[in-house]
Amino acid sequence: MPRIARMLCITAVAGGCVGTPAIAQYDIGGRMDFLPPAREINRVAEAPAGRTLAITGATLFDGRGAPPVPDAVVVVREGRILAVGPRDSVDIPAGAEIVDATGQSVMPGLIDAHFHLDGDIPLPSLFLQRGVTSLRDPGAWIEAYDPVRSSAAPIPRLFLTGPHLDAPPPAHPKDALLVLDPAEARAAVHRLADQGASAIKIYYRLPLGTIRAVNEAAHERGLITTAHLEIADAGDAVRAGLDGVEHVTSFGTAIVPLREAEDFRQAVLADNAARGPTRYALWSNVDLDSPRVRAILDLLVSEGTFFTPTLAIFERRPGDPGSNDVEARAFSNMLGFVRRAHGAGVRIVVGSHSAVPHAERGDAYVREMELLYEAGLSRGEILSAATLENARFFRIQDRLGTLEPGKIADLILVRGNPGEDLSALRDVRRVMLNGVWVGPPR
Repeated sequence: MPRIARMLCITAVAGGCVGTPAIAQYDIGGRMDFLPPAREINRVAEAPAGRTLAITGATLFDGRGAPPVPDAVVVVREGRILAVGPRDSVDIPAGAEIVDATGQSVMPGLIDAHFHLDGDIPLPSLFLQRGVTSLRDPGAWIEAYDPVRSSAAPIPRLFLTGPHLDAPPPAHPKDALLVLDPAEARAAVHRLADQGASAIKIYYRLPLGTIRAVNEAAHERGLITTAHLEIADAGDAVRAGLDGVEHVTSFGTAIVPLREAEDFRQAVLADNAARGPTRYALWSNVDLDSPRVRAILDLLVSEGTFFTPTLAIFERRPGDPGSNDVEARAFSNMLGFVRRAHGAGVRIVVGSHSAVPHAERGDAYVREMELLYEAGLSRGEILSAATLENARFFRIQDRLGTLEPGKIADLILVRGNPGEDLSALRDVRRVMLNGVWVGPPR
């Protein structure tokens, strides 16, 4: 069973507990029901006072996994959802603005658990136009988003972690905050929390004792932790209190024989660049039916750990330019691992990685959804993973992630039916953020 601990709730700049510090419960095993809600770093436009509109005629996907509802109505008043359901069960207030969405689907805005800015300042706005209304960048200085926040273009809700915490020599120096021991790690967590981080990202060179210290400090501040592991054993990190795991490749050393894991670990410790070819070599020989795979999946389920596969960044297919048979076989095993994770009941969420080999700019999120479908998730499960389950991972499910009365009206209209064809999500017709339409209808 997940382990329950107590924490002191300390006020932070961008959310968490407010007012006087109070004692609250949190679950260090990954079920974060008692952590305070996360808050975005940016403000979004406020809906006009007194404004009511009704979206009519669309097929409704509410984000909770319920069957789609044809000819539905969603009533929005002053940025909040007032009513939602079949047309014959919803009263449309007199004077409401009517938006006819016949032939379209309405669903919660998409939430991206793994977005990278990498200096592409217009990219968040583009993702918003493609339906991503909230995103988390797990590894960039919060200041890197200053040009995004100051631009005139509307942008998604930004849930940031600050730079990832790593040990020298870092793989990505410009995105890393180096910590040399557990004390430095704790201090770094508190600094990032003060700056507005809504989660903390652990990177793969941190030793286990420091990973534990980061988890403890983050939970003290009401923040979750997530990690890119690879050379750190994922099972050890989860048992040390980790809440989320980024990338399917983070599980490699936890599921292969110890000698193979140590060969990989030593190669990467000696040279960060070795990760590229050696992780594909490692994954090309994974035995997906081994007891080690079953053990790590059972652990993730028992601890309620969230898993962001980011399959699309690793996609290699036979015949891809510059790819080879080892990489293609490795990627096939990555798909198989996600398939087994889903079958075991692991909490899978959607992260785009922003730019991936088999998608045009702006389409990485939908490509990830398509790969999750190939890995065995149903379309309905993927839509829920992209909305409610990601809202739970972000700790914003109290206000976002589903279309329910009382929730904030972050929603999208898409042409067609994503419950029958995920490619419908490549044709987003309208985006509503905080009850305000973003741009004109397409």
